[in-house]
Amino acid sequence: MNVELLTPEETVFEGQATGIQLPGILGSFEILENHAPLISALQGGQVRIATNEGNKLIQINSGFVEVLNNKVVVLAEGAKEV
Repeated sequence: MNVELLTPEETVFEGQATGIQLPGILGSFEILENHAPLISALQGGQVRIATNEGNKLIQINSGFVEVLNNKVVVLAEGAKEV
């Protein structure tokens, strides 16, 4: 699936991933290939993006995620790679 993690200033990550773990406001959750459509608010915490090259860890302050047709778009505030 294609994953984009964006802030108002930059694109922090863009590429293919096998899964992504996110800090939802009601607890963390994971999105895998062929996930149902979803929009969710995010709280501060770590985003873990699983790629064929390994895991990417990105710390965010807050944000939103949209999942649609094997594309995940994370709009985040204060994102930085850990």
